[in-house]
Amino acid sequence: MNKNKQMSAVVVEEFGDYHNLLYKEVTEPEIDRNQVKIKMEAVGVNPNESYVLTGNYNLFIPELPFTPGFDGAGVIEEIGDDVSNFQVGDRVFVGTFRKVNQSGTYAEKVVVDSDIVLPLPDNASFEQGAALGIPGFTAYHILFQRANLKAGETVFIHGATGGVGTLAVQMAKSIGATVIGTSSTEEGLQAILDNGADYAMNHLNDNNFDQLNEYTNGVGPDVIIEFLANKNLELDLQAIKTKGRIVVVGARDSIEISPRLILSRNIDILGASLPNLTEKDYTEASAGIIAMLEHDIINPVIGESVPLSDVQKVHEDLLTRSGNGKSILKP
Repeated sequence: MNKNKQMSAVVVEEFGDYHNLLYKEVTEPEIDRNQVKIKMEAVGVNPNESYVLTGNYNLFIPELPFTPGFDGAGVIEEIGDDVSNFQVGDRVFVGTFRKVNQSGTYAEKVVVDSDIVLPLPDNASFEQGAALGIPGFTAYHILFQRANLKAGETVFIHGATGGVGTLAVQMAKSIGATVIGTSSTEEGLQAILDNGADYAMNHLNDNNFDQLNEYTNGVGPDVIIEFLANKNLELDLQAIKTKGRIVVVGARDSIEISPRLILSRNIDILGASLPNLTEKDYTEASAGIIAMLEHDIINPVIGESVPLSDVQKVHEDLLTRSGNGKSILKP
């Protein structure tokens, strides 16, 4: 039925870098019985989508050619015969990290299985919905399903101005935790405080432990959220509270650490990766994120919002800039 319809999309025909992101006209996808077609209003950009471009990303190596993109929000335009939980016209958001072989979101329209589509509350913008896939689920997963963060505890969030970090600050504050966030710039430090954190400081180093000790009454944080373990893990082990938990979300290389720091103070080092979410994890996180949206507990911080045709420039900047909100593409 749609074989002759065309739409705009980003296509990768060869692995490489951002230069291989081609904005072009392609054939509009058709839906199956259990799928929906979404007219995308906003598309979230994630660092791991740059890794996918290389063809060496261990979590997902797509077949060429492919359209990249995991996150987005829009309006349902068409539903399959077996879909009963959505209707045409529904506002929705999607995170295809659960089924990475689905249509990529860097497109005017996307076809996905209905079980990875979530309703977007009326009080949330499409841009905010597009910021909730990987960042929202990652923030919820690391805080509540891995770190088991509790009210009254202190959490230290490295890089608290990025897409995951900003949501993690908001989620942690919503349950009564004390939040310390880091940034490398004065602008970032102010943004962390404006986002609701109790304290903001420069990235942890050998020279600012006294500042962290002041914020934690000399005992260290209960939880550390670590996005660059190859650089910071040894420092984290020195800073964390006895019986504390360090959640490793990212690492770009290996690191030597002192195991005695772990065993002498009963420290837990936990890994967190979205592909390992169980169905129960996903259901719980979905309910939590939607409830937080509906009650204005979380408010995704949006950075730049640019046309989909500018995708190369966004990815050129993606791995070099220091957070300050979610980058959004507009189809």
